[in-house]
Amino acid sequence: MKIQDLSGERIDTGGASIDIARLVGRGLPPKGEQPHVAIAGRFQAYANFVRTFDFRPGDRLVFLTDAGLDPRVVAAITGLAAAQGVKATEVKVPSTNMLEIPDEVKPILEKATFVVSTWFCSVFHPYCIGLRRNLGQRWIKITFFRNLDLLDTPQARFPTELVGELIRATAARFPRGQDVRVAFADRRGTDLTIGLTPRMVDGNLSTTRWKGEMMATSPGAYVHYLPTHGPNLYEPGPMLDDPTQHRSVPVNGWVYPQWAVGFERPFAERIGVRFEMNAVVEVSGASPEAAILRDMLLGGNLIELGCGFNPKWPRHLIYPAGSNAPGVLHFGIDLVKPSNYIKKMMPHWEEPPVHMDLVTFDSTVDAGANRLITDGFLEALRDPDVVAKAAGYGDPVDLLEGWPE
Repeated sequence: MKIQDLSGERIDTGGASIDIARLVGRGLPPKGEQPHVAIAGRFQAYANFVRTFDFRPGDRLVFLTDAGLDPRVVAAITGLAAAQGVKATEVKVPSTNMLEIPDEVKPILEKATFVVSTWFCSVFHPYCIGLRRNLGQRWIKITFFRNLDLLDTPQARFPTELVGELIRATAARFPRGQDVRVAFADRRGTDLTIGLTPRMVDGNLSTTRWKGEMMATSPGAYVHYLPTHGPNLYEPGPMLDDPTQHRSVPVNGWVYPQWAVGFERPFAERIGVRFEMNAVVEVSGASPEAAILRDMLLGGNLIELGCGFNPKWPRHLIYPAGSNAPGVLHFGIDLVKPSNYIKKMMPHWEEPPVHMDLVTFDSTVDAGANRLITDGFLEALRDPDVVAKAAGYGDPVDLLEGWPE
């Protein structure tokens, strides 16, 4: 039989030729779970939930919530607290976009031992940091638990201890006791560096999240639930004596993001964002998306550079605050003025319209001579200690590298 050049888009079968697109997925098992498997997963998620919200007799629980939060979430947490004899006080506002704690709320908040919050200022505001540091309050941010049905997701049932193990393995790669140059690169031309002093590295890695403490158990704890949003590679709060002094940090070079929160699809154009001393000074590109980002970002400052650590977070789901899959980065930039684009596209966004998250899925990141991420793959996923820990919960390859889309 004569060998012919065949199109890669069609397949000959039984005398006919059909489009290969019709056959996609036919060689894989059907999607979806059997009911008994789903039930088992749900109880795994419940176990994570109970251990994360570590209420104790005598705790004083305060909720800082917003009108858009699923009330079942508050009911579930309140019920768990009540089982320990803990009563809750809820302060509800119209939106999560709280940049300050109102003065009338402070007397309520200062009596708390345990705080569950959706408010944006929870993580970075010096007042909130001071409550954790000085009063030992335990805080849980529930940006990623806004709907009770999320308990039925793979990211909710993923072992919380493994998230902590991945974080600790990544933290161990940071050189200590010396200046550290953290470098970011990718195939599009990203070439960004951040210069960190030993004090900055120690301040960041001493936080509970970088210690891999994913449950609100220790005094001063600050954790996220669902356990998806990992600690930040750069974050001024724990790194700087004055977290408002963004321009003192040598964040220099270009980032070429693949996507950003609030945009319908990844960027078709190679858009560049250039930093000088942690200020956005240039946005390159001619597309409408580039023009929007140029208007939005110029003059803004990098206030967080986050990395995901939950392997079961859908890798390409970047709403509401950047993907939380391992090795995906989000560059959180505070804007000089509220963005009308954000207001129009995301009027009920969990972040305020003075913040934007740029996302890369394929970055390579080095901390000094040590590799943290290679082409978007978190190196700690294959650390022997992490793999051995994962084996106690199931197949390490499935748990750590079986990423949902």
